[in-house]
Amino acid sequence: MTSPERYDLVPDAPVRVSRHTIGAIGAGAIMADQHLEAYRQAGFPVAAIASRTPAHAAVVAERYGIGTVHDTPSALIADERIEIVDIAFPPDRQPALIREALAAPHVKAVLAQKPLALTLEEAIALRDEAAAADTTLSVNQNMRYDQSIRSLAQLLDRGALGEPVFAAIDMHAVPHWQTFLADYDRLTIANMGVHHLDALRYLFGDPTEVTAVARPDPRTAFAHTDGIVSSTLRFAGGVLATTREDVWGGPRHEDYDDDFFISWRVEGTGGVAKGTIGWPNGAPSTIAYNSITETGGQWVSPMWETHWFPHAFAGVMEQVQYAVETGAEPALTVADNVRTMAVVEASYRSIAERRTVRFDEFTL
Repeated sequence: MTSPERYDLVPDAPVRVSRHTIGAIGAGAIMADQHLEAYRQAGFPVAAIASRTPAHAAVVAERYGIGTVHDTPSALIADERIEIVDIAFPPDRQPALIREALAAPHVKAVLAQKPLALTLEEAIALRDEAAAADTTLSVNQNMRYDQSIRSLAQLLDRGALGEPVFAAIDMHAVPHWQTFLADYDRLTIANMGVHHLDALRYLFGDPTEVTAVARPDPRTAFAHTDGIVSSTLRFAGGVLATTREDVWGGPRHEDYDDDFFISWRVEGTGGVAKGTIGWPNGAPSTIAYNSITETGGQWVSPMWETHWFPHAFAGVMEQVQYAVETGAEPALTVADNVRTMAVVEASYRSIAERRTVRFDEFTL
């Protein structure tokens, strides 16, 4: 294995602070298998848990040694020991819980899921309410903490690839859609594409324009518009980027040999980087790059043992812990996430109106 340190890359965020008490709302797979496992490994203190079904919360509490199971999320928010409220709830129910937490004087921070809300207008309202309450509200855009995306950002920041020219993120994987999504009018962009659109914003800033096209996914039984989606984004610096969210991924048959993957590629005037996201196959994410200035134009492939799921979730909570400790803004601010929500909104507007949508059409 080639150590990333050899190439001056830090794929996993360091844990600087780990002492602020967490209350977990939700006991589904994302909380039970990702958040809480990452927190266990990082040593973050989780004092209480609650979910829509207390029996489910009790099972998860026993698994992780969480001492208190509250009957309701509201009861957990009222628990004065809780400094950080960590929410993994459906997006139509999340805003009310965020508002409860913002009103609780002992709560210092809230970590919300993406999408932050079902509409851009509600996301803006939550941003403004958090600012008025002087409470940290952060949004779990965890792909920014994927090891390969973090390493790519470091290469771009130090100019190893020269001036970026083109970028692409390509997903062929079948998500396990949560049942509550059947009640919404938005599917793939809001729940999967939001990762990729946010990662591109993280790497290149706000796009100037967005063009998206979509078709239904023949596998997904409930009504939806954005099943399979292809998007093109143009950025102020000249970067052209594409994303493809294929949640069909081939026929669904017990003998069918799937080849699910998420890959990315960035080309610059001084080099190229490419990689994979390990989520579909449970393997570590990867990166390979060449650089005129750093590798003599030869390909190198740093490797690591950690995974996007669950290890990146430690970095997400750590930046909240650090914000609570220092009083500084978190790395993942709600104000920044509103701008990602605007890209999501631009994508849906582009599909509905069959046109390119400019980012400056939105007042943020």
